[in-house]
Amino acid sequence: MRANFIFSEVWIGLRRNLTMTIAVIVTVAVGMALLGVGLMINSQVTSLTGYWTDKVELSVYLCTKGSSFEACRNRSAATEDEKAKLKQTIQGIPDVERIEYETQAEAYKNWQATEGNQVLLSITKVEDMPESFRVKLKDPDKAPAVIASLQGQPGVSNIINQRDILQSVFGFMGKLRTMALGVAFLMLFAATLLIGNTVRLSAYNRRRETGIMRLVGASNIYIQLPFVMEGLIAGLIGGVLAAVLLIVTKVLIFEGIQTYMAAPLGWDTVAGIITGTMAVGVLICVLASFITLRRYLRV
Repeated sequence: MRANFIFSEVWIGLRRNLTMTIAVIVTVAVGMALLGVGLMINSQVTSLTGYWTDKVELSVYLCTKGSSFEACRNRSAATEDEKAKLKQTIQGIPDVERIEYETQAEAYKNWQATEGNQVLLSITKVEDMPESFRVKLKDPDKAPAVIASLQGQPGVSNIINQRDILQSVFGFMGKLRTMALGVAFLMLFAATLLIGNTVRLSAYNRRRETGIMRLVGASNIYIQLPFVMEGLIAGLIGGVLAAVLLIVTKVLIFEGIQTYMAAPLGWDTVAGIITGTMAVGVLICVLASFITLRRYLRV
């Protein structure tokens, strides 16, 4: 009997405040979707950072004939003796994990696989490509110290830290992640205020019913439960809509760019994010309903 009464009160509340309830659902859906997208971007950036950090290398390029680098001016290409001494020097650095030598032919082949400009491909020769040592470090954070110890060595034209190239990309994605999470939290705050206002309006419209319930000795929890249930239902529906939006985002956006990603975002990660955002949406609605009633409903 009591359960039937509670469900009837919930249904009455939803019908009386239909516009406000829809607004709550939409706000929760958008807020949770933005939060989920921010978490998906965060997960993608984290996985890519971990993947490339493990593979980041130092490229120690050697002088070639006619090189324009300052260290190679007024001299010929690096000699075999200079290469051997440089290799020995690199191997003697404690922070070096491994070292690989790349010939001009190998460099040209690797460049062909990544270069799409046909004009450059037609005019570039094997002799134009520099030889290099590919140095894998045990700790990528030690790269500046290793670079400082190798700069100025005979036969070295320049040194490139691949991590510096990746930092610009990850920096942009990090800013995108921060913006997405910031907008999401603003939407969550707006949803909380909207839910509280909806509950307060619902309580005011049903003040006669709640007054009668107080007169017959109903407990505070029993009176508050229908309002909390309304918030729970609105949060659950909003969470489901947010889940649909996140699935669409994964299929249309993340699936579309995964061919360019070395560590694509998995569906297991998306499922965890969807579960978390749905739980957050429901929890916010329930807490907002409960706290608003304690403040504005005299029981």
